Amino acid sequence: MGLAFGASQANGRAAYPLLGILAPLYPEWLGDRGFVESHGMRFAYLGGSMARGIASVDLVIALAEMGAMGMFGAAGLPPAKVEAALGRISAALDHRGLPWGVNLIHSPGEPGLEDDLVDLYLRLGVRRVEASAFMRLTKAVVRYACTGLQPGEGGTVLRARALFAKVSREEVAEFFLSPPPEAMLAQLQAEGALTAQEADLARRIPVADHIIVESDSGGHTDNRPLGALFPVIVRLRDSLARRFGFKQAVHVGAAGGMGTPDALAGAYAMGAAFVVLGSVHQAAIESGVSDDARAMLATAGPADVGMTACADMFEMGVKVQVLTRGTLMAARANQLFQIYKAHQSIEDIPPAVRARLEADIFRMPLEDVWGRTRAFFAADPAQIAKAEGNPRHRMALIFRWYLGNSSRWPLVGESDRRADYQLWCGPAMGAFNRWVEGSVLEAPRERRVQQIALNLLEGAAVVTRAQQLRTYGLDVPGAAFAYRPETLGY
Repeated sequence: MGLAFGASQANGRAAYPLLGILAPLYPEWLGDRGFVESHGMRFAYLGGSMARGIASVDLVIALAEMGAMGMFGAAGLPPAKVEAALGRISAALDHRGLPWGVNLIHSPGEPGLEDDLVDLYLRLGVRRVEASAFMRLTKAVVRYACTGLQPGEGGTVLRARALFAKVSREEVAEFFLSPPPEAMLAQLQAEGALTAQEADLARRIPVADHIIVESDSGGHTDNRPLGALFPVIVRLRDSLARRFGFKQAVHVGAAGGMGTPDALAGAYAMGAAFVVLGSVHQAAIESGVSDDARAMLATAGPADVGMTACADMFEMGVKVQVLTRGTLMAARANQLFQIYKAHQSIEDIPPAVRARLEADIFRMPLEDVWGRTRAFFAADPAQIAKAEGNPRHRMALIFRWYLGNSSRWPLVGESDRRADYQLWCGPAMGAFNRWVEGSVLEAPRERRVQQIALNLLEGAAVVTRAQQLRTYGLDVPGAAFAYRPETLGY
């Protein structure tokens, strides 16, 4: 409803002057209306693509049914499992016109995987993809973005699909906010992956039509503060749009640190077209983690996270942010990376150090780990051949066995490996836990993703309204900015 203030009447006369009249404010009005309408959404709210199906089929469907949108977490899953999951999502949502998307993660160690997934997405007619962890453009991501381009009215370009590029660095953002490189377009056209018309139209638009500015998040992150990073990326977008003469705007959303209504309100106030939630959705009962893992997440505080070595880019020294409360995984993975840096092979590791690794981390001889690793890569004989000719690569694959399994154990609830759970998590999880203490969302079993999202959005609207009142000069008490979770309908 609308709100008038300062207009009290006494004896037919105003007791004090009218300062202003505020129009109605609803959670649906937060964010960019053009973005919401272009995807047929009710709320400018996305569920990010947490890997290995943590952003599950059920989670994606639940978000779409409330008027938001979710991205399925395809990273770390074989294409066959991704196809099966997308089939279920499509069957549940497409006939109702409800939006959804899926992840495409940068895979520098397995470039063929990107191509396989893009082949799958194009074949299935997937209309939205979240591209994450990219350090540079690849032919696969450009092919997805540019396939199906058509000329529109007034020199515009009609896209057949939307690309949401998640970025945390200016140089990466520039790749996605510029047209594809000429050499890459020429190569894709020569290979028959793009038509001449598609390649020509691609020169008139940025690679991505949506940018997700990722601040201090779970998983792959540069730990950037949103308040410093977001304005820089927005200015870069505007500068590149002027340089290249783009006719259509790129929607810029915010991710990372979104665990309370205040955080969402702040992101929208900075101009975010939409917000993207990850860590707090992992604690929802629809997510792909076990009840055991959800209970651990519910105990986290804002400081109970840390950076550790990751499996997919282990040799490059790339790190991910994970939960540290109740688990030793972060310390153990960092120890493995330090050993990898210091030695050239498994045989080069001092016997006492190797014995500790086998007893405390792997719980088996390293040769047995190698046997399991060989079996895992049976479908990728190039990896085995490389390892047999390169002892250091063999050591990396053995260490990656632990890193890979540590992200699987919390999904299946392998409680005897709880100390080795790798739960991708940012400080937003701790902030969320503090906010919901004593409320209907405190207990892990009550954390349904729709209730999480609706309460965050309702609270963001309350905080925004309180701030609006304060900007009119009213002495607004601090309690006006406090919103307590409750059971909401939609």
